[in-house]
Amino acid sequence: MSSATTKTATWVAADWGTSHLRLWPMDAEGSPLTRIDSDRGMGAIAQEDYESVLIAELEPYLPTSGCLTVVVCGMAGSRQGWAEAPYAATPCSPPSIAAATKVATVDARLSVHILPGVKQIAPADVMRGEETQIAGVLAANPDLDGVICLPGTHTKWACVSGGRINRFATFMSGEAFHLISTESVLRHTVAEDGWDDDAFAQGCEIARKDPAALLSAMFSLRAEALLADLSPVASRARLSGLLVGAEIEAARPSWSGRSVIIVGENGMASAYAAALSQQGADATIANAEETTLAGLRAAHAHLNQEV
Repeated sequence: MSSATTKTATWVAADWGTSHLRLWPMDAEGSPLTRIDSDRGMGAIAQEDYESVLIAELEPYLPTSGCLTVVVCGMAGSRQGWAEAPYAATPCSPPSIAAATKVATVDARLSVHILPGVKQIAPADVMRGEETQIAGVLAANPDLDGVICLPGTHTKWACVSGGRINRFATFMSGEAFHLISTESVLRHTVAEDGWDDDAFAQGCEIARKDPAALLSAMFSLRAEALLADLSPVASRARLSGLLVGAEIEAARPSWSGRSVIIVGENGMASAYAAALSQQGADATIANAEETTLAGLRAAHAHLNQEV
């Protein structure tokens, strides 16, 4: 047992996504004692498994008396998750703990609260988990009037002002990149890893100039590999640039002339920042983990006020 497990957790912050579970047992000052990573995301477990998974991961922190509060964001609150946490509708503030779903648990040592996602009626869109990161950004920037970009498999662009999410849009660029690079004819052309900054920038510029020709530009990667020895690493970076560049061009009405905060893992966030900078946008990067924790801390603080 590590030294961290000898300390007392006063509550637990949880991000329960489709493919992963991340838990942060927190001390009395709101600092994580450790981070627990698991591949037992929503896609890997049945509804009846959630409680047992949580108990197994948190066993060293569970109290001998009383209960441990767990504040959860993410896909655990979806219809296919542990317990559905109904969406809040835009325009809205990131949903507070008052709107969370309290899960009935067999083990009395757990008190689980799942935060809602956010929905948009027209055009239809939804998010789960990102709203907590948005809350984290707003906790640090309460007067923000701008755009929060959350890169990922399904990237979100959220327009915020006055502490509220006014509208947002989702782009499947990350999923499209995965499918095209692993399932299409480009799987013979695109490397599994590696990066080329110049090739990425070139892809972004091609997409900016002619987004309607995106599909043709992607096949050109295959042709250039055959005819001009375009390297697999350059193909990978340019494919990413084509998709990200087309996304940024489509999102231009949201971010043009406004500040942009990018919340994401280092590599992906840096790529989006570079693409936006190429277009003259003012973009800064916020650490994804710290932003998630800030949103969960804000929710837990409100839970204490509710009690």
